[in-house]
Amino acid sequence: MSLSDRDNSLSQTANGRPFAAAGLAVAASLAMFAPAMAQQQGVQGQSVGTTAGVEAADDPLEGFNRGSFKLGMGLDHVILAPIAHGYMAVTPRVVRNRVSAAVYNLGEPNTVMNMVLQGKPKQAMRSTTRFVVNSTVGVLGLFDVASSMNLPRRDSDFGQTFGKWGAKPGAYLYVPLMGPLNVRDGVGRALDIVTDPVSIYVGGFSTDFGKARTGVTIVDVRSKADPAYHALKDAADPYVTTRSAYTQYREAFIREATGAAEVLPDFDAPPPEAPPPQGTPQDASPAAPKP
Repeated sequence: MSLSDRDNSLSQTANGRPFAAAGLAVAASLAMFAPAMAQQQGVQGQSVGTTAGVEAADDPLEGFNRGSFKLGMGLDHVILAPIAHGYMAVTPRVVRNRVSAAVYNLGEPNTVMNMVLQGKPKQAMRSTTRFVVNSTVGVLGLFDVASSMNLPRRDSDFGQTFGKWGAKPGAYLYVPLMGPLNVRDGVGRALDIVTDPVSIYVGGFSTDFGKARTGVTIVDVRSKADPAYHALKDAADPYVTTRSAYTQYREAFIREATGAAEVLPDFDAPPPEAPPPQGTPQDASPAAPKP
């Protein structure tokens, strides 16, 4: 190979990296969206069409974020949704499940790394065993054999690791095609991408394998998130619903790492008694007649 050819090859590789990185960021965001929305529906025990019970969020850039959210939904409508719907139309569910299992399996080394950083060697060993078993007996992760061996899946990322060691979430942000995040998770998401062990092992995410993996991951996680996108159409305020779902999901994810008890609202408890308005007598019973 001549020096000129080598320069051209390096240039093409470098030019492909931003797009591959953006694709991985999109995939990572979509991977959070579906479980966040599922938890939102489960926690509130009601349709996402209401905003009751929504926690206050640190959203100082709400005006900007609402514009980004609207743009992101529009881009999803014209780019990602048609691709995901086409994939779902021509691929049987059983095949899609196998693809999802293989995609998840490639993320296990990142989970192992964060378990180690969180000081959880036993959990790191279990996730390592999961990866080895599913990559071999499970045919490159197509089949989740490890779960039947009492090795359930455990998720972890750098955002959770930062939260485990006390980092606060920071301001809420919404980036088109990257979805909801906060400052802590945004930094964590970037680290998840650049330190991904599988990508590093195969030579980077700009390789043919890396590009194929990114494309398959985006289509897979977008198709899994499709019910959540449909549910948003019925939401009274889709922006607030998305923000609340993401915030609550990530808070629970951090509590899982810190071991803090999950405190959920008791929906069966009666509402607290409202204080009487000012100027109202405390005892409205008629006064006893004087003798």
